[in-house]
Amino acid sequence: MHHPAASWLAFGAVMVLLLGMELGVISRVRTPTIRQAAWWSAVVIAFAAIFGAVLFAIEGHAAALQFATGYVVEFSLSVDNLLVFIMILQYFAVPPALHPVALKWGILGAIVMRGLMIGGGAVVLRELEWVIYLLGALLIITGIRMLARPVEVTVRVESNPLLRAARRVLPLSDDFSGPAFFVRHAGKLVATPLLLVVLAIEWTDLMFATDSIPAIFAITRDPFLIYTSNILAIVGLRALYFVLAAMIGRFAYLGVGVGTVLILVGGKMLAGHWLTVPTGVTLLGVVLVLGVSVVASLIAEKRR
Repeated sequence: MHHPAASWLAFGAVMVLLLGMELGVISRVRTPTIRQAAWWSAVVIAFAAIFGAVLFAIEGHAAALQFATGYVVEFSLSVDNLLVFIMILQYFAVPPALHPVALKWGILGAIVMRGLMIGGGAVVLRELEWVIYLLGALLIITGIRMLARPVEVTVRVESNPLLRAARRVLPLSDDFSGPAFFVRHAGKLVATPLLLVVLAIEWTDLMFATDSIPAIFAITRDPFLIYTSNILAIVGLRALYFVLAAMIGRFAYLGVGVGTVLILVGGKMLAGHWLTVPTGVTLLGVVLVLGVSVVASLIAEKRR
């Protein structure tokens, strides 16, 4: 479905408002409590539900289902992404007061990156339909790798090629200097560890985007629905981080659920020419898989 410029502008205005509240008002609290972070996460999720209801009222159930399915898939992938962010911040021993700063730049970068990738992906799929099969195979391979990885995954930040290049090119200081990326040391401009942290987060999000963008194209080809579901899944991540950071050990099997979702969505992409799976069935399958993985994680945590 073609969406007029007014729809894009209206959504963009609302996103600017939400980001302004999150980055301006919420940021005044240096390190939000779990209660504050949970409330803001609930506000963003509630807005996504309201947006879906508006789509249902204006465009019907098909568009609303596609948005809801895309949002659930992107949200689950974003949560898995956040767990890696937590490990990165722990690896660099980032002071708690600087966690919101690192996440702010990481999420703003993710919003720009997703927009560019969605626009490019829409053009490529319109011109080269066969690429959908490559993306489906990529999702299945990624899903299998997630299922095969250990439950207690370790992030090897030191092997990140972007960080290795930065360390070779940039003079680095040993200490954090508040929210600054660069400081003067002995009259020489040097980068702080915070810059490396943000680079690691951006690289990680780029890697996750290579999974999440193809996954949403399996659900809908509408750029407006793809972009809105992606951005709404990302906007509340900074607040959600502080909730997950306190519960990181309780979702051991979330990666298994996300990997299974990627395999299912990749299979849908590969079989799309011969088999049409209703969006409602896809949404139900995604919710069931993720629900089982969360329940299994909580049961395992209770037994431990």
